[in-house]
Amino acid sequence: MTEASPLSRYQLAELGALLAEPARAAILLALMDGTTRPAGELARIAGVSPATASAHLKRLLDGGLLGLHEQGRHRYFRLANDDIAAWLEGMVLPHASRTAPAAAARDPVLCRARTCYRHLAGQLGVALCEAWLDRGWLQTGSDGICLLPVAADALVHTGWQASPTQQLLRLRGRGCLDWTERRLHLGGPLGVAITDAMLDAGWLRRAPRQRALLPTPDGLRRLAELGVRLDT
Repeated sequence: MTEASPLSRYQLAELGALLAEPARAAILLALMDGTTRPAGELARIAGVSPATASAHLKRLLDGGLLGLHEQGRHRYFRLANDDIAAWLEGMVLPHASRTAPAAAARDPVLCRARTCYRHLAGQLGVALCEAWLDRGWLQTGSDGICLLPVAADALVHTGWQASPTQQLLRLRGRGCLDWTERRLHLGGPLGVAITDAMLDAGWLRRAPRQRALLPTPDGLRRLAELGVRLDT
């Protein structure tokens, strides 16, 4: 599913049918954190038997929503790509006005910082995107959002390695509408790479709960040096 290849009415109807089954919806939601999971685990999450889960997984694979990684006799499932993840995340938006306040009150940690598929979302993700746009470190264009060299220099000064930072300059991102904040955070390959770099550097760590990210004190200090401040 891309802008270059719009859906036909038949494809749209098939996607609707795929999402209409609660067990398949549960499988897709479980994979929204970017993980790769075996069929047995997805069956337990969906609350169905292994045989039923196998049938659902086949339909999702055939429908192009899932990807498959085979390792020996083991089969692991993931979302097909970032486009599918962004589309699924967008499906939440029509209900955001009803669910966001309840979600924030119920789980403020998740709303503060989390993964949206594999990139940073929540209050911290929005703060980063807005701060770097204001500083002119991110530039939007017809091919997406790119990181400018002045930003790469600032990242190196803050402690990032020069080689990975230079790789960021070749990637493109996109604005992804945050379902709790109703503002944009940085998605796409650039957003994923920046999030991975912050995890590797210890600025963020994964929480035990699904999708939540915890900024470390050192991470918050270094992000503040880059203009990104998270209200406490």
